[in-house]
Amino acid sequence: MTSSDRPDLRAQLDRLATEAHRPELAEIDLLPTLELARLMNAEDRTVADAVTAELPAIAAAVDAIAERMARGGRLVHAGAGTAGRLGVLDAAECPPTFNTAPGQVVGLIAGGREAVLRAVEGAEDSRGLAESDLAGLALTADDTVVGISASGRTPYALAAVEHARAAGALTVGLACNRGSALAAAAEHGIEVEVGPELLTGSTRLKAGTAQKLVLNMLSTLVMVRLGKTYGNLMVDVRATNEKLRARCHRIVALATGAEDAAVAAALAATGGEVKDAILTLLAGVDARTAARLLAAHGGRLREAVRAAL
Repeated sequence: MTSSDRPDLRAQLDRLATEAHRPELAEIDLLPTLELARLMNAEDRTVADAVTAELPAIAAAVDAIAERMARGGRLVHAGAGTAGRLGVLDAAECPPTFNTAPGQVVGLIAGGREAVLRAVEGAEDSRGLAESDLAGLALTADDTVVGISASGRTPYALAAVEHARAAGALTVGLACNRGSALAAAAEHGIEVEVGPELLTGSTRLKAGTAQKLVLNMLSTLVMVRLGKTYGNLMVDVRATNEKLRARCHRIVALATGAEDAAVAAALAATGGEVKDAILTLLAGVDARTAARLLAAHGGRLREAVRAAL
């Protein structure tokens, strides 16, 4: 008998809203394609409202994470399957968007890198894999581990949160079912109730969308709190290609109102550093002074501008 055939596991799944069957959708395969698209779009529109209900919990988690990352801590996402892939995606997008240091935001997926592209048999059921992956990071009290699981009961995510909490790290449990074991195990529980899926049990749909929205909020708002933005401008963006170099130029222009020639000169003088270039233009200081001011204010551009004016 496989784990999926166990009566106790089937009973657990029956109690999860994300696994519930919707008899009224039993004949969707007979619908015209446009009607199917409208139906799925209507389902997706409910996800944002489900996230809205968890905004206080999300905000509390953001403040707690930012406090620790300001002391040098790391943000670690841990999940299996779709949840793990979304965590890996969020972590991968932080360096180019916010110029985070290597290893500052980490994505762990059950089964390792291979599992990003294809399912690794039994990985999500392994508590040992989670414990091993987290042990390799040597967690401290300044780190945060976000366990991600649609059901809120995935062994890999649960073990990651429990290991992290035992190590003294901050823990966040992100699930899509109310009363989940994952949220209960974490200091900050975020439970986005998206309800049954269009396709029974396919939690890459609404549950996956909800997880992406929440992870977007956690990492983005933490970076805002850390001074990685200036207003709504990504002033810590890393210019690794032509498009991003053009974006850097545009950001400096938007922040300062300077003409193209002045923006180009400021970026050249500061080695392409957006924050430094903005500060030279807004405060009328040279590149060396701009770098010193930013260092003195922890890289927070707004504070450095205030100090210079």
